[in-house]
Amino acid sequence: MGSEAEAEAVEIVKKPRFLCLHGFRTSGEILKKQMIMKWPDSVLEKIDLVFPNGPFPAQGKSDVEGIFDPPYYEWFQFNKEFTEYINFDECLAYIEDYMIKHGQFDGLLGFSQGAILSAGLPGLQRKGLALTKVPKIKYLIIIGGAMFKSPIVAEQAYSAPIQCPSLHFLGDQDFLKQYGKELLESCVDPVVIHHPKGHTIPRIDEKGLPMVMEFIERIQNM
Repeated sequence: MGSEAEAEAVEIVKKPRFLCLHGFRTSGEILKKQMIMKWPDSVLEKIDLVFPNGPFPAQGKSDVEGIFDPPYYEWFQFNKEFTEYINFDECLAYIEDYMIKHGQFDGLLGFSQGAILSAGLPGLQRKGLALTKVPKIKYLIIIGGAMFKSPIVAEQAYSAPIQCPSLHFLGDQDFLKQYGKELLESCVDPVVIHHPKGHTIPRIDEKGLPMVMEFIERIQNM
Protein backbone atom coordinates (compact mmCIF):
# COMPACT_ATOMS: atom_id res chain seq x y z
CA MET A 1 0.00 0.00 0.00
CA GLY A 2 2.82 2.37 0.94
CA SER A 3 4.57 1.93 -2.39
CA GLU A 4 1.33 2.74 -4.27
CA ALA A 5 0.91 5.97 -2.32
CA GLU A 6 4.55 6.84 -2.97
CA ALA A 7 4.11 6.20 -6.70
CA GLU A 8 1.09 8.49 -6.73
CA ALA A 9 3.01 11.21 -4.91
CA VAL A 10 5.81 10.99 -7.48
CA GLU A 11 3.29 11.39 -10.31
CA ILE A 12 1.73 14.47 -8.71
CA VAL A 13 4.99 16.47 -8.95
CA LYS A 14 4.62 17.88 -12.44
CA LYS A 15 7.56 19.46 -14.21
CA PRO A 16 6.95 23.19 -14.67
CA ARG A 17 6.49 23.69 -18.42
CA PHE A 18 8.05 26.80 -19.96
CA LEU A 19 7.61 28.36 -23.37
CA CYS A 20 11.13 29.69 -24.07
CA LEU A 21 11.38 32.89 -26.11
CA HIS A 22 14.77 33.46 -27.76
CA GLY A 23 16.68 36.69 -28.32
CA PHE A 24 16.46 39.08 -31.29
CA ARG A 25 17.69 37.54 -34.55
CA THR A 26 18.57 34.18 -33.04
CA SER A 27 16.35 31.07 -32.85
CA GLY A 28 14.74 28.53 -30.57
CA GLU A 29 17.46 26.05 -31.51
CA ILE A 30 20.21 28.53 -30.53
CA LEU A 31 18.62 29.24 -27.14
CA LYS A 32 18.24 25.50 -26.56
CA LYS A 33 21.92 24.87 -27.40
CA GLN A 34 23.07 27.67 -25.08
CA MET A 35 21.00 26.37 -22.18
CA ILE A 36 22.13 22.76 -22.63
CA MET A 37 25.76 23.95 -22.79
CA LYS A 38 25.56 26.19 -19.73
CA TRP A 39 22.87 24.93 -17.35
CA PRO A 40 23.47 21.78 -15.28
CA ASP A 41 21.40 18.65 -15.84
CA SER A 42 20.21 18.91 -12.23
CA VAL A 43 18.25 22.03 -13.29
CA LEU A 44 17.27 21.02 -16.83
CA GLU A 45 15.78 17.68 -15.77
CA LYS A 46 13.38 19.42 -13.37
CA ILE A 47 11.75 21.68 -15.97
CA ASP A 48 10.10 21.07 -19.33
CA LEU A 49 11.37 23.56 -21.92
CA VAL A 50 9.89 24.17 -25.39
CA PHE A 51 11.77 26.36 -27.89
CA PRO A 52 9.74 27.92 -30.73
CA ASN A 53 11.19 30.24 -33.36
CA GLY A 54 9.97 33.81 -33.59
CA PRO A 55 7.34 34.51 -36.29
CA PHE A 56 9.56 36.64 -38.55
CA PRO A 57 12.78 35.74 -40.37
CA ALA A 58 15.60 38.13 -39.35
CA GLN A 59 15.35 41.35 -41.34
CA GLY A 60 19.02 42.26 -40.88
CA LYS A 61 22.35 41.02 -39.57
CA SER A 62 22.40 38.79 -36.51
CA ASP A 63 24.84 39.34 -33.64
CA VAL A 64 25.38 35.58 -33.43
CA GLU A 65 26.44 35.20 -37.08
CA GLY A 66 29.62 33.16 -37.21
CA ILE A 67 28.93 31.70 -33.75
CA PHE A 68 25.63 29.92 -34.37
CA ASP A 69 24.26 28.79 -37.72
CA PRO A 70 21.20 30.42 -39.31
CA PRO A 71 18.27 30.63 -39.79
CA TYR A 72 17.64 33.54 -37.40
CA TYR A 73 14.29 34.98 -36.32
CA GLU A 74 12.80 37.98 -34.54
CA TRP A 75 9.59 38.38 -32.55
CA PHE A 76 8.72 41.89 -33.75
CA GLN A 77 10.44 44.98 -35.15
CA PHE A 78 10.94 48.47 -33.71
CA ASN A 79 12.21 51.97 -34.46
CA LYS A 80 15.68 53.22 -33.45
CA GLU A 81 14.46 54.52 -30.09
CA PHE A 82 12.61 51.22 -29.35
CA THR A 83 9.48 53.31 -28.72
CA GLU A 84 7.38 52.07 -31.65
CA TYR A 85 6.77 48.44 -32.52
CA ILE A 86 5.93 46.87 -35.86
CA ASN A 87 4.09 43.52 -36.15
CA PHE A 88 3.58 43.42 -32.38
CA ASP A 89 -0.04 42.23 -32.52
CA GLU A 90 0.99 39.53 -35.02
CA CYS A 91 3.68 38.44 -32.56
CA LEU A 92 1.18 38.13 -29.69
CA ALA A 93 -1.25 36.17 -31.88
CA TYR A 94 1.57 33.87 -33.01
CA ILE A 95 2.62 33.08 -29.41
CA GLU A 96 -0.96 32.39 -28.36
CA ASP A 97 -1.53 30.15 -31.37
CA TYR A 98 1.65 28.22 -30.57
CA MET A 99 0.52 27.73 -26.96
CA ILE A 100 -2.88 26.47 -28.09
CA LYS A 101 -1.34 23.99 -30.56
CA HIS A 102 1.40 22.66 -28.29
CA GLY A 103 -0.44 22.06 -25.05
CA GLN A 104 -0.55 23.87 -21.75
CA PHE A 105 2.35 26.06 -20.68
CA ASP A 106 2.70 27.13 -17.07
CA GLY A 107 5.39 29.77 -17.46
CA LEU A 108 7.59 31.77 -19.80
CA LEU A 109 11.37 31.81 -20.03
CA GLY A 110 12.92 34.55 -22.13
CA PHE A 111 16.27 35.96 -23.15
CA SER A 112 16.79 39.53 -24.43
CA GLN A 113 13.88 40.41 -26.77
CA GLY A 114 12.24 37.19 -25.60
CA ALA A 115 12.74 38.27 -21.97
CA ILE A 116 11.14 41.67 -22.61
CA LEU A 117 8.16 39.86 -24.12
CA SER A 118 7.99 37.28 -21.32
CA ALA A 119 7.98 39.88 -18.55
CA GLY A 120 5.35 42.01 -20.29
CA LEU A 121 2.92 39.25 -21.23
CA PRO A 122 1.38 38.57 -17.77
CA GLY A 123 0.23 42.21 -17.57
CA LEU A 124 -1.14 42.18 -21.12
CA GLN A 125 -2.88 38.88 -20.37
CA ARG A 126 -4.43 40.30 -17.19
CA LYS A 127 -5.76 43.24 -19.21
CA GLY A 128 -7.27 40.90 -21.79
CA LEU A 129 -4.94 42.18 -24.52
CA ALA A 130 -2.92 38.98 -25.07
CA LEU A 131 -3.12 35.23 -24.44
CA THR A 132 -6.86 35.39 -23.76
CA LYS A 133 -7.49 31.81 -24.96
CA VAL A 134 -4.83 30.08 -22.84
CA PRO A 135 -4.38 29.55 -19.07
CA LYS A 136 -2.87 32.28 -16.93
CA ILE A 137 0.92 32.54 -16.88
CA LYS A 138 2.01 31.38 -13.44
CA TYR A 139 5.73 32.23 -13.35
CA LEU A 140 8.68 33.66 -15.27
CA ILE A 141 12.40 33.15 -15.83
CA ILE A 142 13.96 36.35 -17.22
CA ILE A 143 17.53 36.38 -18.62
CA GLY A 144 18.95 39.73 -19.74
CA GLY A 145 15.54 41.36 -19.63
CA ALA A 146 14.06 44.86 -19.62
CA MET A 147 10.68 46.57 -19.85
CA PHE A 148 8.80 47.49 -23.00
CA LYS A 149 9.77 50.99 -24.14
CA SER A 150 6.75 51.61 -26.34
CA PRO A 151 4.56 53.91 -24.19
CA ILE A 152 1.38 52.35 -25.60
CA VAL A 153 2.45 48.80 -24.73
CA ALA A 154 4.17 49.68 -21.44
CA GLU A 155 1.12 51.48 -20.07
CA GLN A 156 -0.92 48.30 -20.46
CA ALA A 157 1.78 45.77 -19.51
CA TYR A 158 2.78 47.41 -16.22
CA SER A 159 -0.48 49.03 -15.14
CA ALA A 160 -0.21 46.80 -12.06
CA PRO A 161 2.80 45.02 -10.54
CA ILE A 162 3.80 41.64 -12.04
CA GLN A 163 2.29 39.28 -9.49
CA CYS A 164 3.67 35.91 -10.56
CA PRO A 165 6.94 34.57 -9.07
CA SER A 166 9.90 35.47 -11.28
CA LEU A 167 13.55 34.45 -11.45
CA HIS A 168 15.89 37.07 -12.98
CA PHE A 169 19.48 36.72 -14.20
CA LEU A 170 21.35 40.05 -14.21
CA GLY A 171 24.80 40.29 -15.82
CA ASP A 172 27.34 42.72 -14.34
CA GLN A 173 28.56 43.54 -17.87
CA ASP A 174 25.13 43.40 -19.55
CA PHE A 175 24.27 46.58 -21.47
CA LEU A 176 20.65 46.01 -20.36
CA LYS A 177 21.55 45.69 -16.67
CA GLN A 178 20.03 48.99 -15.53
CA TYR A 179 16.85 48.21 -17.49
CA GLY A 180 16.74 44.76 -15.91
CA LYS A 181 16.91 46.43 -12.50
CA GLU A 182 14.02 48.75 -13.45
CA LEU A 183 11.98 45.69 -14.38
CA LEU A 184 12.55 44.25 -10.88
CA GLU A 185 10.72 47.25 -9.42
CA SER A 186 7.58 46.14 -11.27
CA CYS A 187 7.78 42.59 -9.88
CA VAL A 188 6.10 41.63 -6.62
CA ASP A 189 8.08 38.44 -6.03
CA PRO A 190 11.46 38.49 -7.87
CA VAL A 191 14.41 36.19 -7.16
CA VAL A 192 17.61 37.77 -8.52
CA ILE A 193 20.81 35.97 -9.52
CA HIS A 194 23.79 38.14 -10.44
CA HIS A 195 26.48 36.84 -12.81
CA PRO A 196 29.76 38.41 -13.97
CA LYS A 197 29.13 38.13 -17.73
CA GLY A 198 27.44 40.37 -20.28
CA HIS A 199 24.30 39.95 -22.40
CA THR A 200 24.29 36.17 -22.61
CA ILE A 201 22.83 32.99 -21.15
CA PRO A 202 24.95 32.63 -17.99
CA ARG A 203 26.29 29.51 -16.38
CA ILE A 204 24.65 28.73 -13.05
CA ASP A 205 27.38 28.79 -10.41
CA GLU A 206 27.51 27.24 -6.93
CA LYS A 207 25.95 30.32 -5.38
CA GLY A 208 23.12 30.53 -7.93
CA LEU A 209 22.27 26.83 -8.09
CA PRO A 210 20.47 26.57 -4.72
CA MET A 211 18.44 29.69 -5.61
CA VAL A 212 17.37 28.18 -8.94
CA MET A 213 16.48 24.84 -7.33
CA GLU A 214 14.50 26.57 -4.59
CA PHE A 215 12.59 28.61 -7.19
CA ILE A 216 11.73 25.47 -9.19
CA GLU A 217 10.61 23.69 -6.02
CA ARG A 218 8.40 26.61 -5.12
CA ILE A 219 6.64 26.80 -8.49
CA GLN A 220 6.31 23.03 -8.93
CA ASN A 221 2.95 22.76 -7.23
CA MET A 222 1.40 26.01 -8.39
